[in-house]
Amino acid sequence: MLNIHNLSVSFGGTYLFEEVTFRLGSGDRVGLVGKNGAGKSTMLKILAGDIKPDSGTIATERDIKLGFLRQDIDFEQGRTVLEEAYEAFEEIKYIERKIEDINHQLVTRTDYESEAYSQLIEDLSEFTHRFELLDGYNYVGNTERILLGLGFKREEFNNPTETFSGGWRMRIELAKLLLQSNDVLLLDEPTNHLDIESIIWLESFLKTFPGVVVIVSHDKMFLDNVTNRTIEISLGKIYDYNKPYSQYLVLREDIREKQLASQRNQQKKIEETEKLIERFRYKATKAAMAQSMIKKLEKVERIEVDEDDNAVMAISFPVSKTPGRVVIEAENVSKAFEAKKVLQGISLLVERGSKIAFVGQNGQGKSTFIKAIVNAFPYEGSIKLGHNVELGYFAQNQADHLDGEKTLLDTMLEAATDANRAKVRDMLGAFLFRGDDVEKKVKVLSGGERNRLALCRLLLQPINVLLMDEPTNHLDIKSKNVLKAALEQYEGTLLIVSHDRDFLQGLATTVYEFKDTKIREYLGDINFFLEQRNAQSMRDFEQKGIPNDVQDEPKAEKKTLSFEAQKAQKSLQNKLSKIESQIQDLEKAIQNDDKELASNYNKHIENAAFFAAYEKKKQELEQLLEEWERIQLELEA
Repeated sequence: MLNIHNLSVSFGGTYLFEEVTFRLGSGDRVGLVGKNGAGKSTMLKILAGDIKPDSGTIATERDIKLGFLRQDIDFEQGRTVLEEAYEAFEEIKYIERKIEDINHQLVTRTDYESEAYSQLIEDLSEFTHRFELLDGYNYVGNTERILLGLGFKREEFNNPTETFSGGWRMRIELAKLLLQSNDVLLLDEPTNHLDIESIIWLESFLKTFPGVVVIVSHDKMFLDNVTNRTIEISLGKIYDYNKPYSQYLVLREDIREKQLASQRNQQKKIEETEKLIERFRYKATKAAMAQSMIKKLEKVERIEVDEDDNAVMAISFPVSKTPGRVVIEAENVSKAFEAKKVLQGISLLVERGSKIAFVGQNGQGKSTFIKAIVNAFPYEGSIKLGHNVELGYFAQNQADHLDGEKTLLDTMLEAATDANRAKVRDMLGAFLFRGDDVEKKVKVLSGGERNRLALCRLLLQPINVLLMDEPTNHLDIKSKNVLKAALEQYEGTLLIVSHDRDFLQGLATTVYEFKDTKIREYLGDINFFLEQRNAQSMRDFEQKGIPNDVQDEPKAEKKTLSFEAQKAQKSLQNKLSKIESQIQDLEKAIQNDDKELASNYNKHIENAAFFAAYEKKKQELEQLLEEWERIQLELEA
């Protein structure tokens, strides 16, 4: 369908990619990957015809229809969700209007025998035939199906598009794209504003799409589930393999190791030949042989090893000062947007050093609660910050708050204090903005580069409690890993909203699930939470919704506990969690002893120490089980 030949693009004298060649055919679902700023979005814009390359050609088959989901979207105000989605059917809507007009004329006119009346009947027949060919009778149903699949509720179909956030507008644009009969889909970060249910629906749609799909995404799981081919842009070159992303990484590393081994072997032979040349070149009897070896050596094609761009951010979140033991105390927090209630009677106590994940489907109140903590809008109830608390807030659309007309350096200097103004250039360098990069305007940065700049700017303020709402949006996979490592090392308090299980693993020690205006606490990491929910992944959890055992609970309003009762409850829950861990360890140890006895009974029959330790473990287990039961009863009371 598309043939790309010797394509080159440069900015400021530096090549994003140089003389790259590849072909896209039906059934190709390509993951276009690479670091932030490598040129992925630029490649999509070139394929879409938005910008022209410096050199090279793109050949396409005749009558190819191409759809492009851009990161930045403009909507015409005044249209409803349905009306905007129907814009995907430009020709169908035109024919529909013509048929309506002709039918109106046929009913109102009385010149049945005239030539004009006969022409109307002929036109109606032609338009009706074309309408049927375009599947016009099903476009309304198809539109509703796709809007529902992308998370819209039927009662929202007639709401104006301007009443929706940027993320929901992105879904409308995605719906339009999927409704068109495109042969090629170019998708730039399609999952950034989707919850897990919608991502799963989109995966299913794309896996059965018969044409070409090219996806720029940093969602590893999404790429693995959808793509069958990976093209990586790195240091001006492309690496193209018919494998999904994870398999591609393994394959590329294997190829690179083989290249290194071949290069070492070749270098060894070259060095041996050079030694022989040096030995023989000054001997008259061997001079001819030496010259022959020199010519042969000059013709050797040196083995090159694929370069790997390993530059990553150097990031850490220092704690400004030590706050009090309780950093956030929320009591009976409620919030509604017009008629829609998002939070109802939320009470939560956050202690110093906690690392907490907020999980749940979009629209369940996770971001709303974070915004309530930073006092972004009025709400019912109270949220008190503890002694010496200094909040750092990274919003879901943090990068959108940057002024596109300012340079990176000016953006940082504007937020700097007298204490850190001199360090601004060093900080930008640590976030991979070096040399002349700092004089670039923010508007020329990619989405991931803007997020990196927003993170860098965040570090200019003193922080000991960090609130992060989907911080990995737009970040490349290496940058995600660096951010995660920095947050793992962070000694302050962390509250994070994310759908990314890989990112949350090993990061959060407590999980709060937001569902139906309430929250539910899980005292463990994300894996413990998933085990408790009997889910294998975050995707399973968000797709299933509330499990049966929770659905079957009485619907009666739970009594809100006082602050003192919450503290006592939290203490008991911590004790219970600790005892459960000890019980697991003891049960495992006793199980190992049982196996040892079964296989080596004769060896241990005379070993009094072994049996004494074995009995002691059993007694400790009995005591722990009794203690667990006592605390459980106390909690229930």
